[in-house]
Amino acid sequence: MYRKIMGFLQTWKDSRNRKPLILQGARQVGKTYSVLEFGRNCYENVAYFNFETNPRLSDTFEENISPEYLVPILSHIAGQTIIKEKTLIIFDEVQLCERALTSLKYFCEEAPEYHIVVAGSLLGVAVSRAKFSFPVGKVDMKTLYPMDMEEFMLAMGEEALVKQIRNCFDTDTPLPSALHEAAMQLYRQYLIVGGMPECVVQFVQTKDYTLVRHMQDTILTGYLNDMSKYNNLNEIKKTRLAYDNITVQLSKKNTRFQYKLIKKGGRASEFENAIEWICLSGIASRVYRAEQIKKPLENYRNIDAFKIYVSDMGLLCAKKNLPANDVLYMVEEINDFKGGMTENYVNVQLTIGGYSTYYWESERGAEIDFVIQRDGKLIPVEVKSADNTKAKSLKVYMETYRPDYAIKLSTRNFGFEDGKKTVPLYAAFCI
Repeated sequence: MYRKIMGFLQTWKDSRNRKPLILQGARQVGKTYSVLEFGRNCYENVAYFNFETNPRLSDTFEENISPEYLVPILSHIAGQTIIKEKTLIIFDEVQLCERALTSLKYFCEEAPEYHIVVAGSLLGVAVSRAKFSFPVGKVDMKTLYPMDMEEFMLAMGEEALVKQIRNCFDTDTPLPSALHEAAMQLYRQYLIVGGMPECVVQFVQTKDYTLVRHMQDTILTGYLNDMSKYNNLNEIKKTRLAYDNITVQLSKKNTRFQYKLIKKGGRASEFENAIEWICLSGIASRVYRAEQIKKPLENYRNIDAFKIYVSDMGLLCAKKNLPANDVLYMVEEINDFKGGMTENYVNVQLTIGGYSTYYWESERGAEIDFVIQRDGKLIPVEVKSADNTKAKSLKVYMETYRPDYAIKLSTRNFGFEDGKKTVPLYAAFCI
């Protein structure tokens, strides 16, 4: 399957300023597959080391972590010679060996000619920063997310459709109605299947939503196990409570996250560490409210006002136990959830696209779902789950801030009118 990360990895390989690369991301997003595939295609050989399947591997890093000492030993363990420039060294599940992470500093300083990628889940929560110094400035870092809508469509064999969608986005011309309907169907399938590579492969091969859901449930169970394995004993229950509640709050009309909805009388002081754990693990992300629409938006975020979205649509539907047909046909019974689900989808696409997302709210309650910096301009993004053309909040925002243009995502076809770029939901990846 095509993953966009491959282009980044090739650029990293060719860079004169290349440093050891840390590839992070939530579990099951395809880190191991991507780096192994990259190694097989772009190097003469791959030396792969997994700290989870080979726990004794960590002993190698106890005495000495200089490249001069490590490389001959690692060559012996791998059963092949590690050659400068020609071998890709991969450390997998590196969060289980903090000394291996420290060694990257010395690979950068003393042996930059070795190409080394480390992959790890939960690096933000599993690595003890108090006991261990992170190799800041000595590594390149990249986050891998689940597959976006474009990667999903390519996996489904829709290369020609993707090309047409990109063309229509660039020219603001409607996609032929038959293709628009086909793309909307793929969008609804993506909501159910999500972007976890194993789930996508299963769906492409079988078209069986039941098998996909079983796989998603397995991934969710793994996340719950991680909450117990890599967490403070006092925080485990709070973290699970908070995670369970994220999807509940997405069903509310106001999707701003409220601690009191986790449990009666819940406060930030009780649950903020749990929320932090969930976000650092990569299984959810926070979108803060921007108090002022000025650059940089980061300077104007309100740390007490935020929304939380999960990182994968398929896992969201699995967690809500939504039947596939309810989503495929957008039945009335899920009306309360449609808005939050659609917002979550758009946030996933924007995040994968490299955007930092914020939302905006006026004193009188007008709200813009997302504000992003695109091509140096601050652009509002309005999200509708259907073809609703009324956007009072967007009108208020545009009168207040006079943006160059606005983006409206809905089920409507491409177009441009009154300073608003209309984009179908399936084309959010084009933004």
